[in-house]
Amino acid sequence: MSLSVTYTRAQLGVSAPLVTVETHLANGLPAFHIVGLPEAAVRESRDRVRSALVNSHFEFPQRRITVNLAPADLPKEGGRYDLAIAIGILTASGQVPTGPLDRYEFLGELALTGALRQVSGALPAAIASAAAKRKLVVPRENGSEAALAGSEVGSAKSLLEVCAELHGREKLPRAEQQAEQAITYCADLADVRGQLKARRALEVAAAGGHNLLFYGPPGTGKTMLASRLPGILPALTTSESIEVAAVYSSAGLPHQRQRPFRAPHHSASPTALVGGGSTPRPGEISLAHRGVLFLDEMPEFPRHALEILREPLENGEVRISRARAQVTFPARFQLVAAMNPCPCGYLGEPRCRCTPDQIDRYRNKLSGPLLDRIDMQVEVGAMSAVQLQDTPAGESSEFVRERVCGARQQQMQRQGTINSLLKGVELEKYCVLGDREKLLLRQSAEKLGLSARSYHRVLKVARTLADLAKLEKIGTAQIAEALAYRNLDRRQAAIPTL
Repeated sequence: MSLSVTYTRAQLGVSAPLVTVETHLANGLPAFHIVGLPEAAVRESRDRVRSALVNSHFEFPQRRITVNLAPADLPKEGGRYDLAIAIGILTASGQVPTGPLDRYEFLGELALTGALRQVSGALPAAIASAAAKRKLVVPRENGSEAALAGSEVGSAKSLLEVCAELHGREKLPRAEQQAEQAITYCADLADVRGQLKARRALEVAAAGGHNLLFYGPPGTGKTMLASRLPGILPALTTSESIEVAAVYSSAGLPHQRQRPFRAPHHSASPTALVGGGSTPRPGEISLAHRGVLFLDEMPEFPRHALEILREPLENGEVRISRARAQVTFPARFQLVAAMNPCPCGYLGEPRCRCTPDQIDRYRNKLSGPLLDRIDMQVEVGAMSAVQLQDTPAGESSEFVRERVCGARQQQMQRQGTINSLLKGVELEKYCVLGDREKLLLRQSAEKLGLSARSYHRVLKVARTLADLAKLEKIGTAQIAEALAYRNLDRRQAAIPTL
């Protein structure tokens, strides 16, 4: 047979569209052409495939070879198509039987020796091939990653092993997940001395999935507190773990079982934060999916980069449009940020020399719409040496995590989602207020000048506080505490009391 059809998968964000590899051998002068919008790395597969076939003791056909990667309008890049092209040539030349090909998909880069090398995006390809009811063959290094899809995946070390299965001589070993190990947290909340309000705010943020901003002088523990947040969050569920692994797979990065914690430097560009490039790749906010994105020294980030975060904070995804492709990456992350009260950090102390204009310029780097999307803005005050020495260690992350998990379990049983994701009718249904609570929240919102978005976020935080207290309804105490976490929204007026 001089024509064969094999299947493989492209990589487009966290999806894996099907690519059909059509191989035709024709009479004429020996030539090898690859069509279907291949870029340089794909065109170079001609040399890799030729050497791999010869060094694997197969005959390379001395004929006119045409390989079409369909659909033709989908850009193809990387060495992921090498294995499918090699199998297509072998079947078209009669060296491998064509019968079982419609039940397989092939993914992998070939070495000149015929060995298979690891590629990125194996997990999205495994999920897509399972939906198509085909068996995916991947390099051995991609086996544990692809096995997360829960379908049958064959792992191979070389082209010869793949051909042995197609001939029915020796079955490929099934890819297996790595043995699960207990998650260990290095950073414990017990390391933080004092800062009771900040510790309480961190627990509330973890329980409801709320965005959090710490501000205060340098060295007060803002970064230390933020780094302890992953240790008090519930473990990833199976579906969440697969989502995170798919993002990391598309980026070519190893995936860990615990929630991601990403802390980009303030010199990061907008593209580094949200993703992009000529071929879109996930940025820091997608790598923080289902985890924590920590922005230390938040006002030092380029303002344009910060403003780009507004839409993903609301929608939980980022859409990247380029001339060659439009890609959507998941970005359901929890934002935690830290900042100083002024450029020097010592506002109110004799050593502070910042002028009012300098302070205004520094704080205005955080726009109102962005602050609106940060549920809790908490001051972290300085501690004296005596306080550091005399203050006993607080609760460990393990005890706090138990309370957080209990509060989240209440939320999932009641409404099927965490409080920070409540919207519209759900807010009215699950955040019911009595007359006293309505009056307190209304008067406070007017005096503090809260926007509608800030109003709703105060309501969500109050719902989380009630869950931590195991209360069915939100009380005035929860409303007052939630309002106390909106420090940067405050005007000179005090919160009314009832």
